[in-house]
Amino acid sequence: MFSKNDDDIICVSKPEQLFKKLYPRLCDFANYMLKDKELAEDMVQDAFMVYLEHREKISSNFNSVKSFLYSAVKNACLNKIRHNNVIDVYNKKNPFDIYTDTKILEGIIHAEVIAEIYEKINALPPGCAMVIRYGYLEGLSNSEIAALMNVSINTVKSQKKRALALMKIHFGKAAMTLFILMYVNN
Repeated sequence: MFSKNDDDIICVSKPEQLFKKLYPRLCDFANYMLKDKELAEDMVQDAFMVYLEHREKISSNFNSVKSFLYSAVKNACLNKIRHNNVIDVYNKKNPFDIYTDTKILEGIIHAEVIAEIYEKINALPPGCAMVIRYGYLEGLSNSEIAALMNVSINTVKSQKKRALALMKIHFGKAAMTLFILMYVNN
């Protein structure tokens, strides 16, 4: 599911591609910790700036770079949380001790799984991808999707069935079960 490919090698040598590949998942991870999307984006941008300033000192291995960026984002988020703990209201809402290593690992796994799901959805044929986005990510009913796409409900059902079958092939049964648990039960 999380295999290294040629794109990973290209990404490390081209910062723009690396940014495009890792930015969404790092933002999701930072948002998982901070519960503030804009602040999360700032933390990730800062982490990329640190990486760019020190990239000659960091291994060119994709996984090493990804690990560096996750660590930089984690540390930036934890520093921000420590800083914000001065404010009593924030202390009551988000006590620092809830961010154990287990919680941090859950955040990383969550970001990686979400990124994989979006990559697989984006690789689907356009009609299938649209039906999956509307149906599972935005929670629209088949009739609402049909109206938006200007197609019949049966077309929506067949596109949804086709999309799920294709995703099952790409993900395998275990990951497909995870997708269903994450989105169908919400």
